[in-house]
Amino acid sequence: MKTLLSTILLTMTFSIHGQQINLIAEDAVIEKLGTGYSFTEGPAVAPDGKVYFTDQPNDRIYVWDENEDISLWLEGTERSNGMYFNNDNQLIACADLHNRLVAFNKEKSMEVLFEDYEGKHLNGPNDVWVAPDGGMYFTDPYYHRNYWKEGHTEKQDSRGVYYLSTDGSVSRVVDDYIQPNGLIGTPDGKYLYIADINDRKIWKYDIGADGMLSNKTFFAPEGSDGMTIDDKGNIYLTMGKLWIYSPEGKLIQEIEFPESPSNVCFGGKERDTLFVTARTSVYSLKMNVKGVQ
Repeated sequence: MKTLLSTILLTMTFSIHGQQINLIAEDAVIEKLGTGYSFTEGPAVAPDGKVYFTDQPNDRIYVWDENEDISLWLEGTERSNGMYFNNDNQLIACADLHNRLVAFNKEKSMEVLFEDYEGKHLNGPNDVWVAPDGGMYFTDPYYHRNYWKEGHTEKQDSRGVYYLSTDGSVSRVVDDYIQPNGLIGTPDGKYLYIADINDRKIWKYDIGADGMLSNKTFFAPEGSDGMTIDDKGNIYLTMGKLWIYSPEGKLIQEIEFPESPSNVCFGGKERDTLFVTARTSVYSLKMNVKGVQ
């Protein structure tokens, strides 16, 4: 059942910093699209505007259609977490049941894309972004899971960020974070933003022609579980509330939700609906900007 939340609550939680920016559609309200989940995560928009998201503890992927509401898409997902669609319309997922990166096709068949870096299992892939050329960046923090076999331990010598190229080769491109988590790249494939969630910092990198990262630059004093970007280049972070930063790293807006957001993307046919996963529920908010992919 959809629930419209108070317009007064919504307008009171906006904070504008230094300039008048109207990112939110006129008269928009936060809408609760669904609830009753254990922990929602990983929203990913398909080419048709539908948004797929996970209920990670319950090992399920759901799909939201702006015309048909929410339905169960798949049960038994290898504990999928962060997700993103690639250029072949496959749903890429960070599946930490067996610590690997996988892909689901439209028939819901799963293919393993990568596991075991340098002969050791990954820590637990968490979030993924697919670059325009099809290369994939994914974070590999360590959150111990109660569904792992007894004796399962952290094997990698750093909690890193990896790049899976289109030729199947894998490189660790970041190895100096406390706990990497959310990440998002620009639609032109030039820049990548990565959150070190436990250090409460967002870093920006240049992406080279070979997929390697350079020019590490401090971007924002926040951690973030999930991230997205709009067509103005603004970066959306989830850490207690929704934080929106300009491309120059200026905080321009804060939005509080009834529950702490875990992740975010733009969805709907026009890509102008902000879709937010937040613990036991998922929410939407109509925007004046659009998502890019």
